[in-house]
This record gives sequence, C-alpha cells and structure tokens, in this order.
Amino acid sequence: MNEMLLYALGIVLFALGLLVSIAWHELGHLSTAKLFGIRVPQYMVGFGPTIWSKKRGDTEYGLKAIPAGGYIRMIGMFPPGEDGKIEARSTSPWRSMIEDAREASYEELQPGDETRLFYTRKPWKRVIVMFAGPFMNLVLAALLFFGSMMTIGTAGQTTQVAGVQQCVIKQSEKREKCQSGDPVSPAFKAGLKEGDKIVAFNGTPVSDWDTLSDRIRDTIGPATVTVERGGQRLDLHPVLVPNVVPQKDADGKVVQPLHYTKAGYLGFASKTEVAPLTFGETTERMTDLLENGVHSVIALPGKIPGLWDATFGDGERAEDSPVGVVGAARITGELMTVEAPPTTILVWFMNLLVMFNVSLFLFNMLPLLPLDGGHIAGALWESVRRHTARIFRRPDPGPFDVAKLMPAAYVVAGVFVCFTLLVLAADIVNPVKIT
Repeated sequence: MNEMLLYALGIVLFALGLLVSIAWHELGHLSTAKLFGIRVPQYMVGFGPTIWSKKRGDTEYGLKAIPAGGYIRMIGMFPPGEDGKIEARSTSPWRSMIEDAREASYEELQPGDETRLFYTRKPWKRVIVMFAGPFMNLVLAALLFFGSMMTIGTAGQTTQVAGVQQCVIKQSEKREKCQSGDPVSPAFKAGLKEGDKIVAFNGTPVSDWDTLSDRIRDTIGPATVTVERGGQRLDLHPVLVPNVVPQKDADGKVVQPLHYTKAGYLGFASKTEVAPLTFGETTERMTDLLENGVHSVIALPGKIPGLWDATFGDGERAEDSPVGVVGAARITGELMTVEAPPTTILVWFMNLLVMFNVSLFLFNMLPLLPLDGGHIAGALWESVRRHTARIFRRPDPGPFDVAKLMPAAYVVAGVFVCFTLLVLAADIVNPVKIT
C-alpha cells in the first residue's frame, strides 16, 4: 500500500480511537448520573457545530465536528446562591463568572426537576458520578494493555546473538561504525558469532537477557561464555573491558532520559522476539506505566521551557517531550509506515491509545476545576464539613458552593489552553518523530 495512504490511515485510526476514548469517558458520567436520578439533557462527543444528534428519553445524544473532547450536561451542577436565586446579580467580573456558571447549570430546568439536580445528591454519589469518567479511561487503558500484551505480546531481548560488534565504542557517542584506534571488542576477539545462543556465563546457566546483561555489566576481565552453536556447546573465553553504557535502575530497566555509566562490556547485539506476557508480567508493566504517568504529570511544568525553546528557538525536541493530539496523530501515521509485522504495529498503536487514556485519567483526577477532580474535591470537602458539624452538634452547613471557585477555574482553564496551544505549535513546527 502506498506510504501516504498508510500514513493517512494511521491518522484516521487515531481519530477513531480518540473518539471512542472520549465517548467512553462521558459514558461513565452519563450512566452513573442516570443511575442516581440526575437529569442529563445532553451527551456530546466533540466540540463545535453538531453534525448529528438524536434525542432518546430526556437526553440528546450527538456528535460534533471537532473530535477534541466531549461533555455531558447535568442540571443543577451548582447550588443556588445564598438568597436562593440563580441569576447574575452583580457587575463585578468575578461575581459574574460565578453567577454565569450557576445560571448555565439551571438553563434547562423543567418542572419536576427539583428532585433531579446534581448538587442535591449525597457527596458520595457526586464523587462516583465525577470519578466514573476518568475511571472509564483507566478501564479502557487496562483492557487494551492486557489484551495486547497477553495475546500478541511485546518484543523482548533474548540470549541469542543477533550480531557481533567488531570494536569497542562508547554507547554515549551514538555511532555504529568503527574508527581507527577503536579497540577490538571482547566478543569479536573471542569468536562469538551471529546465531550463537548464550546458555551460561562463568559456569552459571542464564536463560533470560536481564540476567545475562547484569552479569556482563558486573564483570571486567577474563570470563567464560558458554554458547550453543550447531547443536553443540562451546566455551569461549573473552576478556571483558569497561565501557560507557546506559545506566539501569534498581529494577534492571534503562533509565530514561538516558544516563551513562561505566560497566563490563562484551560487544554483541541480542536478538529480539515477540512473545506474550503472563498476567503477572503485564500487571507489573501496567503498574510501571501508571507510575511513570504520575511522574510525567508532576514533571510537566519543568518541561515547558524546553518545549518553548524547541518551538520558538533552536532547541531540540526532547524524546520525552509532551505531545498533543496532533503530535499523537502524526506518530500514529508514522507507525503505519514502519517496516514491521502487522501484529507489532497493532501493539504499538494500542499502546499509544493506552497512554492517551492513562493521561486522560491522571489529568482529570487533578483536584482543580473545571476538571472532574475539582468537583470530586468539592464533594469530599462538603462531606468533611457536614460530618464535622454533626460531630460537634452544629447546624448543617449545607452543600459546598463549588460555583464560588469558578474564577480560579477560569485561570486553570486559561493555563491549560495556553499549554495546549504551545504543544500544538511544537507538534507542527518541531514534532516528535519515532523514525
């Protein structure tokens, strides 16, 4: 198939995956809101002009032109003001923000809806309604990840030799060709060949790459490497030398971004093969993915200067730079053009959707309005206030007025819009490329 068609197909598939992820998120809010008797006038996927809609029951379901988000409208998101009114009553811009939000939440109020308002539900029910959206993204991410890892699997290094390096090159130099003056690699000098399978190191059997790699790194000097070649076992006797190699963490994984250290060096490339993971291995990787996601969110503010320099200056776009919807679509397009087995490309594509859904979960859980986490925090604070009043036998303070936080919500929304525009510009001017 033509490369441009494959690239376009990748973008289309990502757009569909994006729509499904958003629709799935909003379905979490919708289903739990209806479960608790809250009226939902609208369920929309996308923003901008409506290109299709249909009303079923008291909810209008629709699809909008821009697949960059979605929403449901629940009546009574905010309680009435202190005087029981829900209309703007002040010329103050901050006060207007509060009352405009309050007014919008009652815009479609109908007779009989007094018992179907969001704010009238108990705090734990409101927490469930707002948490259900991000949770659905987490569920979808888990389904995609476990499905791909346990059926197709992922490429992993083995103890079989795919190639032998002829010389010793510092891996921090990121070059492949030998130059005059480079010492001969221990593997080449000892006679290690492509196709050999290393089965023991210094007399101790090895069956996986991580174990073999650790033992090579820990050894400088003479060693015995046992290989299987042509149905026979041979003992080779290389003299390992120190070299600059990527640093590993306590779990044996290469530290990202790359840091280098000195360690023992043999000088060969291991063969990779695709194999399904066990449930335990997949769970461990999913846990690591979530932990890395949390660290990425925390580290996000610190990456803004580098992103700005890569967009408007002469800086390089970092490999771990934040990527937006446009950047992710471009990456998906590139994935489709890579010369790799279709199953491998499918796993890459599904993992991209996994990371997108994990990001949606983590961002929406931030305790800031207008994110879902902001409404969750408001409901939890209301619960704390009411329980505290009950313990000390004080009057019920009533529902917490989240609408009063709307000025701060506009600030947060403004920051997110500015960041989104910066990432968009970076994805266009200096995109992250997998090739």
